[in-house]
Amino acid sequence: MSSTDSPDASASQPSRKSQWNPFRSRSSKSDPKPASVRSAGDNSSHEAVNIHMSGGQGGRGGSGGSQGGGGGTGEGPTLQNHIKTEHLTMNITNTGSAMNTVHTSPAVVQASQAINHCPPPSQIFHGRQAILDSMHRFFAQETGKQKRYVLYGLGGAGKTQIALKFIEGWIKFTDQLFVDASSTNTIETGLTNIAVTNQAGKSSQDELMWLARKHEDWLLFLDNADDPEINLNKFFPKCHHGNIIITTRNYGARIHGAHSEVSNMEKSDAVILLLKSAQCAISATNEKLAAEIVKALWYFPLAIVQAGAFISKSEALDTYLDLFLKNKTELLKKKSTQTYDDYAWAVYTTWEMSLSKLSAPAVMFLQLCSFLHQDDISEDIFARAANYTKNSISQTQSLSNGEMKPEKFLSNFSGPNKNWNSFQFLELTNEIKAYSLISYNLERKSFSIHPLLHSWTQTTISNMEACHSCMDEILWMSITEIPGHDRALSSLRLVSHVDSLMQTIPKLTHNFQRWWYANIYWYAGQYTKAEALLVDEVERCRKCYSDDDPNTLQAMTFLAITYDKLSQFKEAEELHDVVLEKQKQLLGEDHPHTLATMHGLAATYYNLGQFEQAEKLYIVVLEKQKWLLGDDHLHTLTTMCDLALTYDNFGQLKEAEKLYVVVLEKRKKLLGNDHLDTLRTMHNLAITYGKLGQFEEAEKLYVVVLEKRKKLLGDDHPDTLNTMHNLALAYDNLGQFEEAEKLYVVVLEKWKKLLGDDQLNTLSTMHNLAITYDNMGQFEEAEKLYVVALEKQKKLLGEDHPDTLHTMHNLATSYAHLGQFKKAEQLEVVALEKRRKVLGDDHHHTLHTMENLVDTYNNLGRTKEAEKLKAELLAKGRKL
Repeated sequence: MSSTDSPDASASQPSRKSQWNPFRSRSSKSDPKPASVRSAGDNSSHEAVNIHMSGGQGGRGGSGGSQGGGGGTGEGPTLQNHIKTEHLTMNITNTGSAMNTVHTSPAVVQASQAINHCPPPSQIFHGRQAILDSMHRFFAQETGKQKRYVLYGLGGAGKTQIALKFIEGWIKFTDQLFVDASSTNTIETGLTNIAVTNQAGKSSQDELMWLARKHEDWLLFLDNADDPEINLNKFFPKCHHGNIIITTRNYGARIHGAHSEVSNMEKSDAVILLLKSAQCAISATNEKLAAEIVKALWYFPLAIVQAGAFISKSEALDTYLDLFLKNKTELLKKKSTQTYDDYAWAVYTTWEMSLSKLSAPAVMFLQLCSFLHQDDISEDIFARAANYTKNSISQTQSLSNGEMKPEKFLSNFSGPNKNWNSFQFLELTNEIKAYSLISYNLERKSFSIHPLLHSWTQTTISNMEACHSCMDEILWMSITEIPGHDRALSSLRLVSHVDSLMQTIPKLTHNFQRWWYANIYWYAGQYTKAEALLVDEVERCRKCYSDDDPNTLQAMTFLAITYDKLSQFKEAEELHDVVLEKQKQLLGEDHPHTLATMHGLAATYYNLGQFEQAEKLYIVVLEKQKWLLGDDHLHTLTTMCDLALTYDNFGQLKEAEKLYVVVLEKRKKLLGNDHLDTLRTMHNLAITYGKLGQFEEAEKLYVVVLEKRKKLLGDDHPDTLNTMHNLALAYDNLGQFEEAEKLYVVVLEKWKKLLGDDQLNTLSTMHNLAITYDNMGQFEEAEKLYVVALEKQKKLLGEDHPDTLHTMHNLATSYAHLGQFKKAEQLEVVALEKRRKVLGDDHHHTLHTMENLVDTYNNLGRTKEAEKLKAELLAKGRKL
């Protein structure tokens, strides 16, 4: 029973004396260029630029260049002339009554006028209100400095459209200058064209100087500034006025100003965008269909617009989801010829362009990570694996070959002495971040990949099996390097990666995988998955070695401990017995493996309610560990803690308290206040305080432990649920029945989801919720829960198990509250007889049942029998 964690086993006291079930659980220790800036005519390097300018008010326009004429008195409508030349596209907004002539350079090619405000956003644009509000707040400030705002994120996330939507709604910009920033050449050409138009000069620097001199609220929009090799700073006008908006995939461009990351849409906005792009009516039925589609598309804008275009063409809203799930790659590569904007690429094409810019190791990193879960990918996974290859290379029999060998890939991050080099790993991940292909979580120090990009990356792999095998080997090698005291927390971070690898290619190809992946599942509290792997591992060891081989015996011990966690106590006991006898013969009684099995068997005895046998074994193990390992060794402290729990269930509460206090102080000193083993001891000490009637002290400890466990383990981990269960018990003891009920209901639902309806933890919480209903006077609700729990406990534990007798006792109490004294008597007689046999005549639980039976006899008018039992109680010094 390593590192025990158990809830309380004392009774809430409704109007009669009730007892709740002990709740126990142990855990061991190139780049896009917008079509709105497209060169006209031939194949020469002509560029387009959009300029929004305000002319004079009223009167006729001036005759020279783009200067306004003298002011008139009339005030006409706003006219927007689109003038197309080999060098520029110029949009001029004039608030006068008319615009007659615009003179440009001799290179002008006359074109018919078109209403085309500098570039408009897509007509189906929807949502992104949070980012738009942030931009509005930023540009509304009076800072006395040049204002710059960066929209960064993955290609296809909708950065340009957000910028255009903002520009459309912001009326304070005196000039709007749009520049394609996808390369140094396009930037310089765009700025040069604007300079020529403004008669500011003939170069990009002339235009920047012109803007620096122009003390107005102009806007320079640098779109698609994705190339991380371009220093954008040299294209900023050197002044303290003006505004600049940048859209980029380059994460590093955030340094240039205020910024927002652009990624997935809100669900409701994504639904509307899909229906708009699909030209479907917005109705409840369509919204429901659309919600499932956008969920499958991970709310990614470009994917949603592509899906909408396909649905619009094929009228397939109701069938698209099924089509997508079966043909994801084909659909995300497909670009409709009829579009709502000038974005020229499909989702996958956009990402292919970014991938093509990366080095070979960076591409391989993304490909390897496509077999892990998309979230929480940490450097530690690769660093630990590199350490394994450094120390154990002779033992590694890689199933990969060539470039896909783990050692080959990991060598990218190590020096001549093969030590891990974090700087080289940082350089590689920065290269990938520069295109927003991964994002970094500073708090967790890990990376994540957009789910659509994550799944697409696998389609770029030429040899899936070899790549999968390589990542598989890296992961299990990494797991082997996790120190024992860190395994629980590390397992919580790795379990999703193990799941992902096994789901991609379920066949386990390496001998070590079952063992190490079972470790991860076990420490993460996923015992059913651990059991499946360990059953296979035991069989493999028997075939490869023998029944008596240490590897086989160790696997059997691990399986037995897992059976214990799954409440399969008889199976656990049988396995422990077999292994213990073999280990005593082969290894001796003092071998660490023998002591571990002995400890596990003691835990099984405890769970079977055989507390005396458990106590004897724990004492033997504890003495040997003190002698072999010392009083302060972590294994010694674990056994001491579990022995204290056994004393607790014997009713030897003071002895339990003394042991817990000693263990808690030592663990705080050795492991720290927040280590899981420290929290486990604190949790169990709170149980004992509760049984000693020190309910407020118990509550305080539970609150501390619960907060820390939620932070470290998450809300749904078994240890977190144990503490929630016991905090509810403390509330019940303090008379805070509504708070207790709320917590129990939450815990019960989580246990059912995690372990099923018939697992002992589920039944323990069901039992205690019934006690709370009893205390609230909801006797019928209590009775229903007791009946269910009792039937299942009889089946799982047997009729004589202390937990079964707890429930029997409390069901009898409910019957008495309901006035059904005959039913109460029948149960109490059985419970008393069995408790005398199992616990002894003087155990406090036995005495509780005697007291309740005295009350029942009196209520039935059977005073002689009542007096007889009462006399026995008084003889034992029991006050009634």
